Formats: sequence, C-alpha cells, structure tokens
Amino acid sequence: MELSDLKLFQAIAEEGSISGAAKRLEYVQSNVTARLRKLEDELGVLLFYRKPKGVQITEKGELFRKYVVSILQMADESIKILQDHDQPTGSLKIGVVETVTCGNFMNLIASYQSKYEQVALSLQTGNSVELMDKVKNFELDAAFVTGKLNATNFVIDYLVTDELVILSGRALEVSALREQKWAISPAGCPFRVKLEQWLKGEGVALSNFIEISSLETILGSVKAGLTSTLLPKSVLKGAYEDLHVYPVPEAYQYIETGLIRRREEYMSNAYKSFANLVKEGGL
Repeated sequence: MELSDLKLFQAIAEEGSISGAAKRLEYVQSNVTARLRKLEDELGVLLFYRKPKGVQITEKGELFRKYVVSILQMADESIKILQDHDQPTGSLKIGVVETVTCGNFMNLIASYQSKYEQVALSLQTGNSVELMDKVKNFELDAAFVTGKLNATNFVIDYLVTDELVILSGRALEVSALREQKWAISPAGCPFRVKLEQWLKGEGVALSNFIEISSLETILGSVKAGLTSTLLPKSVLKGAYEDLHVYPVPEAYQYIETGLIRRREEYMSNAYKSFANLVKEGGL
C-alpha cells in the first residue's frame, strides 16, 4: 500500500464517484477502478458500494478513511517541516469572517505580501463554524473567527474584544423591539446568537427578519432603511460610517475575535511571520 493509493481512496470518498476521482487526479478511469479493486483485495474488505451513479462508502470504508486522513496529514506535515526555510516560503491558507475585513486586515495582508513575496497566500471567507471545521480538518492553516474562543480546543495566537451595537439607517426607538425588522446571517452566526439572546431576555422572539449571508448586503439593507442589525462597531467604515448606532445591554455588548490554529508542535515560518505581524499591527 502506497501513499498514492490512500490519496486515490480519499479522492473517491470526497467525490462520491470513481469518474470524479479520476478527473480530479487526472487518471484514466479504468486505472482508478483497477487500483481501488487492488486496494480492497489487499485489505480484504469492501470499501465502497458500487451504484449506477457513483459509489457509497461502506462502514469499513468510513473507519479506514479516519486513518487515511491522519496518515496523509502527517505525510504533508513532514514534507513541510523538511522544506521549510528560515525565509518564509510555501503556501499559507487563512480563513476569515467578513467582519474582520472591515478594519486593518487588508493593510496587514498588503504588508505581509510585500515582505514575503515567496509565500503563496490564499484567503477564504466563511462563518466561524465553517472556518473552525476547516482548520480542524487541515484545509486551513489558521482562521480569524468570532465567538467564545476560550471554550474551543484551538491555540489562540491573537485575541481582541469587539463591541457590538445596533446599526440602523434611520433614527429608531430601541425600546420598540417588536416592530424592528432585522437583517441577520444564517444560523450559527455568533452575532445572530447574541441578538436572539438579547431579544429573548426582553421577551421578544426573533421572527421579523431577513436572512442574508453577505456582510455587504446586510449593511446595504441597513443603510437603505430596510432593516436594523447587530454587528461589531468596527464595521462602521467608508460608506457605512454614518449609520445610526445604538448600544445594547452590557450582557450582550462584547464578543471575542481571534486568530486560531490547531494544537500541534510544528508551525511554518510563513505562519509564524503572519501571526507576528497580526500581533504587532492588530485588526
């Protein structure tokens, strides 16, 4: 059994089909089929059920997959350690919640890229839950996320507390909560959770809302006077700095934002330099 066999198995599991794995790996489909059959013969178990359209992983296949993921991750990490140089090089994948990009973030990115041109930096946006999962599953090296970060099992290399406020495009009476129409992110967003908790404490159900996945669209709907929202005060930049701002009770007023990574001994020089820059410059 070789690493290439494990990568082939993982590709089939992720694609859900032999043809999809063949296309992704740029192999001939018949070759993928033959190698999968050889791997199953070697292990003495069926890894996938063949279906008219695609494949379905078996119970034994799911068990095997857990070990495959770990083995491939360790192999990738060992290569990174051996190829790492004093001068930051290689790839660096960073996740970021959209609210972080409203402050000093893009200045940090510009500064990092000008100092370390040999690093292939990629940025992925998403909500905190998605980004944490991607860090945990080695899809990202680190991520800027929000929420109760000290309760997680990640290393926190940078932490800041944001003030949450109500934003509106027009003057409003905060006491009239039942009449407000809210712009909120999909379920799981920590700002939405804070808003729900606050309204529940006031005896108001969060029912009059528009669910929007884009921060820019949320702020646009607020600026147009269509909705109000609960977000960090740091988003009040540029076209949105003139929005009406209202405080919320202290119990719901603050939230943590931090740079998190997996608990492992090895950190690439590319990431160390990035984390140091964040600590020096802040968000």
